[in-house]
Amino acid sequence: MNDDAAGGGIRVASPTGRWVVLTTVLGSSMALLDSTVINVALPRIGQDLGTDLAALQWTVNAYMLTLAGLILLGGALGDRFGRRRVFVVGVVWFAVASLLCGLAPNAGVLVVARALQGIGGALLTPGSLALIQASFHPDDRARAVGLWSGLGGVGAAIGPFVGGWLVDGPGWRWVFLLNLPLAAVCVPVALRHVPESRDPDAHGRFDVLGAALAALALALVTYALIEVPEQGASVPVVGAALGGVLLGVAFVRVERRRADPMVPPSIFASRQFTAVNIVTFCVYAALGGFFFLSAIQLQVVAGYSALGAGTALLPTTVLMLLFSASAGDLGRRIGPRIPLTVGPLLAAAGMLLMLRVGPDASYARDVLPAVLVLGLGMVTLVAPLTATVLAAVDTGRAGLASGINNAAARAAGLLAVATLPLLAGMGPEAYRDAGEFASTFRRAMPMCAGLLVAGAVIAWWTVRASPQAAREPRPECAVHCGVTAPPLEPEPGPRHT
Repeated sequence: MNDDAAGGGIRVASPTGRWVVLTTVLGSSMALLDSTVINVALPRIGQDLGTDLAALQWTVNAYMLTLAGLILLGGALGDRFGRRRVFVVGVVWFAVASLLCGLAPNAGVLVVARALQGIGGALLTPGSLALIQASFHPDDRARAVGLWSGLGGVGAAIGPFVGGWLVDGPGWRWVFLLNLPLAAVCVPVALRHVPESRDPDAHGRFDVLGAALAALALALVTYALIEVPEQGASVPVVGAALGGVLLGVAFVRVERRRADPMVPPSIFASRQFTAVNIVTFCVYAALGGFFFLSAIQLQVVAGYSALGAGTALLPTTVLMLLFSASAGDLGRRIGPRIPLTVGPLLAAAGMLLMLRVGPDASYARDVLPAVLVLGLGMVTLVAPLTATVLAAVDTGRAGLASGINNAAARAAGLLAVATLPLLAGMGPEAYRDAGEFASTFRRAMPMCAGLLVAGAVIAWWTVRASPQAAREPRPECAVHCGVTAPPLEPEPGPRHT
C-alpha cells in the first residue's frame, strides 16, 4: 500500500488509526526513555564497571555520534524502501543493541553497543513521524501528531521515575533491557496494522559517503577532546584532531560537488536558516553539557539517589509539556527575535543558579529554583526556535531543514559532553571525588551559561523581528524538545538522497 499516492486516508478514530499511533509511540519511546535516563545511570555504571570519566563520556557520546551522523540517511532510506520497513528494522536493531548494552561485561562493549543503538535510533526516529504523516487523512494528521506528542510526553515525564527506580533497584542494566518488551510489542503491531508507504519521487543514490565522512569527522574530534586530559598532546590525540578537521573539510567539498547531497549547501543560502542553526548549536551544546554534569553533581556531590536526581530535573519537562503551545502562540504573534533572545538568557540564569547546589543541598531552596528558571527559558525558546527553522526555507524543504537542525542539536550535545570536562579541568576520576567534581562543576556551569548568552546575542542580531518570520510551532516540539531531546525529528517530505 502506498499512502503517499493515495493521500493517506486513515482516520484517528478507526482501529487502524489507533494501532498506528500506538506503534509510533512505542517506537519513539524506546529512544526517548534512553535519552532521559542515561545521565542518571552514569555514576552507577562507572562504579560497577570500574571506568573513568572518559568512558562515561563515550557512553553518552557513542549513541549521539551515530545518531547525528546517520539520521538524515535513515529518513532517506525510509522514503525509498518503505517507512514501515525501515522503522521496524530500526526498532529491532535498537532492541538488539539495547540487549548488548544490558549484558555488557565492560565499558568497551557498552560503548560499542551504544554506538549500535544510535544506528537503530537513526532508522526509527524519523520513521515515527513519517508514518503518521503518510498514513493519516490530512484532516486528522494534526490530531494524530497531538496524540503521539501527548503520549510521548507521558513517557518523558515518567522516564526519570522509572529510570531512577531501575538504577537504584534492579540495577542500571535494566535501563537498557526495558526496551526489549517495548520492541516485542511494537514490531508485530507494526507489521500487522501499520500500512506501508514510501515516496514515489525518491530517486538517485544515497549519500553514504557524506554520512560516513560526517560521522568519522565527529568521532575523531570527539576522541581527541575526550582523551587529551589523560594523554596530552600525544601523537594519537593530535592525529585524531587533525584527521577530524580534514575529514570535515572533505565532507563540505563532497556535499558541494555531489548532484544529490545529504546536506545541500544551497539550503544555507538563507541567512535566517544558518543563523538559527548556529543558535541551535549554542543552546543544545549548553543543555547537553548541563544535563550530563548536573545528574552527576546531584548524586556525587549533593548525595541524591539515582531516582532523586532524575526527578529533581523533572520540572523542566513538565513546564515544556504545559506551556510550549502557549509559547509557540506568543512567538507567532510577536515574532521569534524576542523569545530567541530572552529564552537563552533565562536558561543561562537557571544554570548559574545551579551553582548553589552543593553537599546536602536543599531541593526546595537550591535545586528547584534553578530548574524552574531553566525550564521557563526552554519553554520560551524551543517552540519559536523550531518554527523559525521551518519558516526559513521553502515548504518543500521542511523535512530536510528539520533534519539538519536535529543533527546540529545532536552534534552540539556530543561536542559539549566531550569538551566541557576538558575545559573545566576534570580528571579521569573526578566523578568519584565529591570535592573535585564540585569544584569543576562550578567552573563548567558559567561556560554553559556563556554559550546560551552567545546564542541570545546571535539571535538578537540575526533573527528577523517580524511575526511572519515564524510559523505555527509543531505539536511534537513539547516532547522532543524536552530535557535531552533535540528540536525535532526529520519530517516526511522531499529529501535529498
